Amino acid sequence: MSIVESSESIGELEAEESIVPQLKRVKAASASIRNLPDGESRALLLHLAELVVAHTDEILGANQKDLDQVSDTDPKKDRLKLTAARIQDLAKSLREVANLESPAGKVLTERTIEQGLQLKKIAVPLGVVGVIYESRPNVTLDVASLCLRSGNACVLKGGKEAFHSNRALVALIHEALVAFKVDPNAVMLLPTDRKYLLELLKAEKYVDIVIPRGSEALIQFVRQNSRIPAIETGAGVCHTYVEKTADLEKAARIVVNAKVSRPSVCNALDCIVVDREIAAGFLPKLKEGLEAYNVEVFADETAYPILKSADYQFLDHAQDRHFGEEFLDFKCAVKVVEDLDEALNHIQQFSSRHSEAIVSKDAAAISRFLNEVDAAAVYANASTRFTDGGVFGLGAEIGISTQKLHARGPFALEKLVTEKWVVNGDGQIR
Repeated sequence: MSIVESSESIGELEAEESIVPQLKRVKAASASIRNLPDGESRALLLHLAELVVAHTDEILGANQKDLDQVSDTDPKKDRLKLTAARIQDLAKSLREVANLESPAGKVLTERTIEQGLQLKKIAVPLGVVGVIYESRPNVTLDVASLCLRSGNACVLKGGKEAFHSNRALVALIHEALVAFKVDPNAVMLLPTDRKYLLELLKAEKYVDIVIPRGSEALIQFVRQNSRIPAIETGAGVCHTYVEKTADLEKAARIVVNAKVSRPSVCNALDCIVVDREIAAGFLPKLKEGLEAYNVEVFADETAYPILKSADYQFLDHAQDRHFGEEFLDFKCAVKVVEDLDEALNHIQQFSSRHSEAIVSKDAAAISRFLNEVDAAAVYANASTRFTDGGVFGLGAEIGISTQKLHARGPFALEKLVTEKWVVNGDGQIR
């Protein structure tokens, strides 16, 4: 049976009135993954990696059905697209997660208190993790692998754009779970219909934490409507500040890479901030690299005439709305500032606290920037495109957390646990 045929039952709930019965099954199944021995957890993910590679053609066929529904001019199509090489990367990520040490079960604190009670604080799985995401099928495997390796069940609410891709991938996950005698309901793909989103957010009896990964609109909706504790990930308004002492050739390479290497992801550059003293010398150096990708530049009143004189082809005047906008496209804004103080103020005002960079030779300026900029990741003389769980050696990520409680930055395996106090006594009373 092909994975397309075996996955026909996944998503059958589109016409159902409620997802509560499915959420109850996930809650019940969470014990089967929580109690899975460490060696079997590793082996399960390694087996899943082999299944993914073996079914490459069928995954690509399902993905093509999704791609056929998206315009070639939509920059987010790249986020949806799977290729044979990307599937190999997904399998590699599964193997990397399998080989990471699970955070669950670690003894964090151990002591005996005055009354003779023996105390242990241990790391335990969160339970049921709900993840809401849009057109990125790789998230399906990333989330499932991280949750399974840390002993958590998961509820996946993917976007309609990736319906066929997600269904094919979850069918393979279920095949792997069954092979290791784990209840396949430990990974549940919910219907794509948006009417189920609000019901999920109110299901605090069955879901322990919810993580929105996607647009600012999605994150705001979850923040305003969820009864379940939420960890926000996804939205990235990223700046690169080119300070007056910067190596301009190096700065140009960093800026172009941060903008064009993959503009539809959250760690891509949205705004170039440049010192006035070097603006005339620096901005023309971006012409070749940005024009090669038809990058539309929204330049402020100082940058516009500089780029106009350089005959930059895709130029427009910046409006207030362009600062603080996550473009997710071949577009960016340019802001010219007087000095480091103004750059820091601009970033503080418009940053989403995801990833921010400075290009400079001035050690004092770099130190101030790294210390004062409030973001999950800050860079000196490097592209913001490196903010990624896999790149940081975390195997994979559920997303980039831009908040400060529980997790910040790449939200990966180590953060998918909470704490439990275990107390052993011998008849003590208080």
